[in-house]
Amino acid sequence: MSIQSITDIEFGMELGPYLPDTALPNSAAVADAVGWGNAARFTNHERSRKEGLPGALVPGILGMGFLCALIHREIPAARIQKVDCVFRAPLIADQPCAVTAIVTDIDTTAGTAELDLLIRNETNETRVVGTATIRMPK
Repeated sequence: MSIQSITDIEFGMELGPYLPDTALPNSAAVADAVGWGNAARFTNHERSRKEGLPGALVPGILGMGFLCALIHREIPAARIQKVDCVFRAPLIADQPCAVTAIVTDIDTTAGTAELDLLIRNETNETRVVGTATIRMPK
């Protein structure tokens, strides 16, 4: 079903999964773009482990980008008004993850919908939880 307007969205509708590219070079490039390029925690698995981490991390801002990418892939007409998230555990570069969402509220008068967002790793552990408010054509 192609979602073009707020009336195409249904309560409880599930979006995804979106399987983003968590490759280390991509995570390192984002870290570099925001000024964290010298931080081993984003660029090198071995050095990250020496710091006590499970591996090189996916920067949080990239994780938020994954949440937004899911919305735009599933509902291209949506304009994201707000995204909020909590990082419950780190996303690790080179480890697959899945991004999903569920519609939790719809206001057809305002043309908005609320989404609950999740990022889970390959063992189905929830790593990131969030919410988004989107605006749609009426």
